[in-house]
Amino acid sequence: MAPPPPLEANVTALPDTITQPIAVVSERLPWRHTFISLKVRNFRIFVIGHFIAVIALWMQRIAQDWLVLQLSGSVTAVGITVALQFLPSLFLGPWAGMMADRFAKRRILMLCQSVAAVLAAVLAALALSQRIEVWHVYVIALALGLVTVLDQPARQVFVNELVGPAYLRNAISVNSTTFQLGGLIGPALAGLLLTAVGAGWAFAANAAACCFTVAMLLTLRKDQLHISPPVPKRKGMLREGLDYALSKPTIYWPWLMAGFIAVFAMSLPVLLAAFADHVYDVGAGGYGLLNALVALGALAGAVTSARRRELRLRSVMLGAGMYGLMLCLASLAPSMVWFGAAMVLAGFWCLMFLTAANQLVQVSSNMAIRGRVMSLYIMVLIGGQAIGGPMIGWLAEHVDPHTAILVSGGAPALAAATAAVVLARRGELMLKVDLKDRRRLLKIVRNQGRGHASV
Repeated sequence: MAPPPPLEANVTALPDTITQPIAVVSERLPWRHTFISLKVRNFRIFVIGHFIAVIALWMQRIAQDWLVLQLSGSVTAVGITVALQFLPSLFLGPWAGMMADRFAKRRILMLCQSVAAVLAAVLAALALSQRIEVWHVYVIALALGLVTVLDQPARQVFVNELVGPAYLRNAISVNSTTFQLGGLIGPALAGLLLTAVGAGWAFAANAAACCFTVAMLLTLRKDQLHISPPVPKRKGMLREGLDYALSKPTIYWPWLMAGFIAVFAMSLPVLLAAFADHVYDVGAGGYGLLNALVALGALAGAVTSARRRELRLRSVMLGAGMYGLMLCLASLAPSMVWFGAAMVLAGFWCLMFLTAANQLVQVSSNMAIRGRVMSLYIMVLIGGQAIGGPMIGWLAEHVDPHTAILVSGGAPALAAATAAVVLARRGELMLKVDLKDRRRLLKIVRNQGRGHASV
């Protein structure tokens, strides 16, 4: 099968009808082509290193949050840890995007992973020596956030340099699948390590994984990279990126929804810690299990998104709304079994939203400005968690976890419904029932006066 056509030319000429889908492939992909971007050697090596790193990163995150909860006895303290890790993205995100546009992405990633290895090693030494205190975790979380703010936009844009425009959308889905598969394995391993030997070894594993990532980056063949020329420094670069993002509906609508999701619904580990400790009393192993169930659903969502034939704004709104709805249903779960089932569905719809939004923003951006555009998106998605983490943690601790998860899901669900109504009115869309089509009984169609055309 021939590779899908380059996307840049199609996206830059988007019509004013903002609900029009972006065609990705002309026919449904065979299952053997679900992860077709792995045919590219450099990307395959990158994915292997990324997979190992993600497993270790999830181990560190789970161990870090549980350690803070055990040291402080406070869910709010866990939220503060999350906030400190994501706070730099809120203030420095656009600057990091400018750096990603101006300098070699591979070198940025190697530098960031090297610093992350040192930070994880320090955390491991403190934990293994029994000298660790909550403030130590706070400081290292903030330092790791400074690393992440530079790493993330460079990593997002570097995927395009690995595979080129033809495989970009599929590579984004493969990256998401890798992240979620690592998220499935990492929390389970973290639960075992926390129970058996403590948090220190999880931190040590992450330090080793960061070193492995650097080694993988060194093995990439530079002559096979699709390197874009660096953008020269000039005045107004940050403003240029902001104006560009606001001028494209396929960028600012996902950006807006990412804000609601980030503030209210991306602090799920904080809520799961509260449910594991205060509601179900299942300890570190149960906390790791709940995180693994979320990752299991997300893995299914990543595979599903890799086979998506079109990119639509409505896919972004549907994913955000369903994710919020699943969290609302979880607040009504009568037992941990039902709560775990809700977490699987929540993970699925969360990933469907994240991949749809990420893909739409990336393919809607010209390569020369993509680093700045992605940094704005990441600033909202990650930086919003700096606000939401303490807020949701406070609700879980001072009100109750059930109310906290209801607010966490209700706000983005309401925002998605409101955005969907606005988009429908602008596109003059209607919901049509077609009993003759068994595969699509419900269709969204555009009102064209005398007739309807499916969109």
